[in-house]
Amino acid sequence: MFALKSLSKYLFGDSSKENIVELPQGQLYIVRPLSPKGYSELIFKDAAAFIRRTGQEFQYQLVIQRAYEEGEEELLEEEDGGEGSGVALGDKDEKTFPLDEDLHFRTDLKDTGETVLAWRDLSGDEGDLFQFVCDPSTRPEAATSFELVAAQCQFERKYRRGREEATEEDLEEFAFEDEGFLPQASPLASPVRSPSYSASPLARSTNSISEELDMARDSTKKKPATPQKQIEQTPTKAPLARTAPKSREVLANERAELHLFDFQSTTFLQQDAEVQAVVSEVGDWKYWLQITGSKQSWLGQEVGPDMNPVFNFEEHCLIFNHYTEDGAAYSWLLRFNDRESLERFQQGFMQALWEHANETKWHKAVDQEYVLDAFNDLVLEESSLDDQREAEAAEEDEEETEEYEDASDGQESEQYDEDEDEDEIEIRDKDGKVNSQLAVGANVDRSFVVRGDKIGVFKHTPDNHLEFSTSINNVATPKGKKFAPTKVMLHQGDRNMVLQNANDPNSLYRMDLEVGKVVDEWKVHDDIPVNIYAPENKFAQTTDEQTFLGLSRNALYRIDPRLGGNKLVDSELKQYTSKNDFSAAATTAKGHIAVASNKGDIRLFDRLGINAKTALPALGDPIIGVDVSADGRWILATTRTYLLLIDALQKEGKNEGKLGFEKAFAKDSKPQPRRLGLTPQHVAQFQHETGAPLAFTGAHFNIGEGKDETTIITSTGPFVVTWSLKKVLQGRKDPYSIKRYSEEVKADNFRFGSDKNIVVALPNEVDMVARRALQRPTRESIMAAPATPKRGRGSYLSRNEVVNSPY
Repeated sequence: MFALKSLSKYLFGDSSKENIVELPQGQLYIVRPLSPKGYSELIFKDAAAFIRRTGQEFQYQLVIQRAYEEGEEELLEEEDGGEGSGVALGDKDEKTFPLDEDLHFRTDLKDTGETVLAWRDLSGDEGDLFQFVCDPSTRPEAATSFELVAAQCQFERKYRRGREEATEEDLEEFAFEDEGFLPQASPLASPVRSPSYSASPLARSTNSISEELDMARDSTKKKPATPQKQIEQTPTKAPLARTAPKSREVLANERAELHLFDFQSTTFLQQDAEVQAVVSEVGDWKYWLQITGSKQSWLGQEVGPDMNPVFNFEEHCLIFNHYTEDGAAYSWLLRFNDRESLERFQQGFMQALWEHANETKWHKAVDQEYVLDAFNDLVLEESSLDDQREAEAAEEDEEETEEYEDASDGQESEQYDEDEDEDEIEIRDKDGKVNSQLAVGANVDRSFVVRGDKIGVFKHTPDNHLEFSTSINNVATPKGKKFAPTKVMLHQGDRNMVLQNANDPNSLYRMDLEVGKVVDEWKVHDDIPVNIYAPENKFAQTTDEQTFLGLSRNALYRIDPRLGGNKLVDSELKQYTSKNDFSAAATTAKGHIAVASNKGDIRLFDRLGINAKTALPALGDPIIGVDVSADGRWILATTRTYLLLIDALQKEGKNEGKLGFEKAFAKDSKPQPRRLGLTPQHVAQFQHETGAPLAFTGAHFNIGEGKDETTIITSTGPFVVTWSLKKVLQGRKDPYSIKRYSEEVKADNFRFGSDKNIVVALPNEVDMVARRALQRPTRESIMAAPATPKRGRGSYLSRNEVVNSPY
């Protein structure tokens, strides 16, 4: 045990380093013993294997990175299509796999003396394996160490505890010695079935690491060959069900089929042909879902927003998430016998969810139909239009591809300067400061990233990349007191930036970006704080407009920096006596205002100082961000687990053709909300792979004068997510795309004037990525977590993966 812990400490080393352990030379194969695709395929002729840290606690990756000989990169680029081909080539140069026990990761020492790492291809056919065949110069103890670290990483991922707590017996769980024969990795037509044995230090009981190293060195100490065994994928197993608390009142009770989402096959597998699904009140504003079959209880959980429910009336089903006490995520599907059964269950379930969020009885809700519609999986067109819809989508995708390829023409491959100091690439602030906020320029091709009391300035290059320009250090008040801005807004043609200091909520500061210094302090009001501020209109940033909006939790007003003394304009103050708890605001091109709250409601104003023209009901979830299309047609609200898209145009009645900002909706013609969220199965897959709960950042439309809003962007954990507005309005089942990073995304937005390029701020890097690089969510795209590109042996920087160093 002592030897194990000492070696572990040595191997994991400095936590600031990304890679824990490395095998520097080898070849990567995919072996398909049972597949008609061919027996074996060489993926990387020359590669290195790493175990790498991620930005998530207890999460690690197995990484195989292609290495190039000198000049090989340029040669392959020319063969692959010339100067514009760098993106496609770079995407193929690294393969990453979350270190999970489902991989059945193991090592093997062949009769030939080769050391082989092997693990399942979870997206392939039955029996498919990846094999990393180490270079003959690789020492056996290096592979032994590699496998030991892999086991410890799997232990941490599964039990969410530090490796220091793992005993040798604990690690044997990840030995997989019963996997048996490893087929030969070579481009032969059929496998060579030679006997082999596992050199794993975890496949046998171990008393010390030195004993294992001795065995690995001595190739004559072989075990008899284990008979070949067919590898089977293990379906996801349902967790143990919790017992329901004592019920006060039953809100819904229906029979249904029960299905569980399987992470391996990415399909729902039936668990029980008939179950009883019951929603009941169990406490003050507490509600419970219990699902029971004839032979066992399947599920018991408290009703809450994390369930992420989606009702599909076309398939008569409800899909929702379930989280166990240890944080594991699952996705369940209840399929009801008919529409009427689903409607009854939806009524009871949504009553429970709404009352839990609002702590108010359902019968007092402003508009129950509005709430129910928001959680339906809306089908907006008849199925007879499916072919036309698919054709339109294919045409749109083709247009985007052509635009993306045209933009790439004539661009040279991105290379780092060989003389560049590598320390500049890997620097991290010693005080732990990370990037926190992002502001994208409209009049200037610059993005500004806040990092503690510093602001980094990044230039947008003509080929749609970012180039570090300068750093504004030591942000301070005019009196010289340093502070870290908590909110920022570009102002007056991007020449100024409005900043807020969390320690002074009644004041704002103006930074002159041309001199890189805070030059003014604006006292807004002695008693009314500034919790939120927003531009006077959608494109005020591009003009010399000086006034802008300010909000406290209970008031809405205008700020005019030209006033003497306090900057709040008294004549345009609307203060509420009740607690509204405002949380976000946005404006249209005409200056109409949308204000959202932590209660979940949204108010629409045509101007300041008066009552709202329209008040949209609360679903109960706090709204953390709001945006509005330039013409005022679309309102986009963000909650922690979903987005809400609302059409503000009135389509009937005396106010037909008017916006909700201008005239109130009639009681019987409220707008129909569209709830945009990740599917429950994708949410479960996200959390299964990353361990991070769903938590969206404020969503935005793309913005540009004279340009329509076409795309929505947000992020959650390490994922950037975009929705095609066209696909959403068509009722498409696949309206969103994703890109996964290796760390949490702190902020994101579109480049001004386009929806083709996205600026992304990670904790320590800033990236501009083509929207075309985002993919449909699949098991592979959800699992793939590219690391930050760095120089070094075998590394290659694709054009859309170039990142900038912290400043």
